[in-house]
Amino acid sequence: MNGTVKKPLILASASPRRRELLALLGTPFSCAVSGADEHVFDAAVLPPAELVQRLAGQKAKAVASLLKKPSVVIGADTIVVLEGRILGKPADEADARSMLRLLAGCSHEVYTGLYVLETDTQKIVSAAERTTVHFGPMTEGEICAYVATGEPMDKAGAYAIQGKCAPYIERIEGCYYNVMGLPLFRLRQLLADFDC
Repeated sequence: MNGTVKKPLILASASPRRRELLALLGTPFSCAVSGADEHVFDAAVLPPAELVQRLAGQKAKAVASLLKKPSVVIGADTIVVLEGRILGKPADEADARSMLRLLAGCSHEVYTGLYVLETDTQKIVSAAERTTVHFGPMTEGEICAYVATGEPMDKAGAYAIQGKCAPYIERIEGCYYNVMGLPLFRLRQLLADFDC
């Protein structure tokens, strides 16, 4: 034991799913909403893995700028990519139904960017995780019924793998928790470089 005081761990997110997942690591943390602009980068130009890391960095930096004492801040951002097209959170129910029609019966990738920033030293580590999701077919009635639950409305790609959409997920290749929005194994590796 070196006697150093551990720095507070801050999750730069309002997502209840990310809070639940981070709690599984067993390290005390608090949350702060970043208010970062998620549209500052040209998604058509940047590769998905780079895009999500930059967006995660924006969130972490926005929260870090508000903190008074040395802390370790985690930013995370998740996108769904179907044949090169990025599907973010749906604008409304019609948009959610449109996204689900695209995803049904196809495979797509989910990318989550992680960005960890130590405020006093400005030490930074970042990474991106990719998972392939094989989506089963959905009828129009099933799509409408799922959207009517309200669950898709704050999710990238308009679905929650851990929720009512679970019966339509044929299989995945990669990290399950990445599809939920926080790849725990990769995050644990990144946090090993920090005293928090």
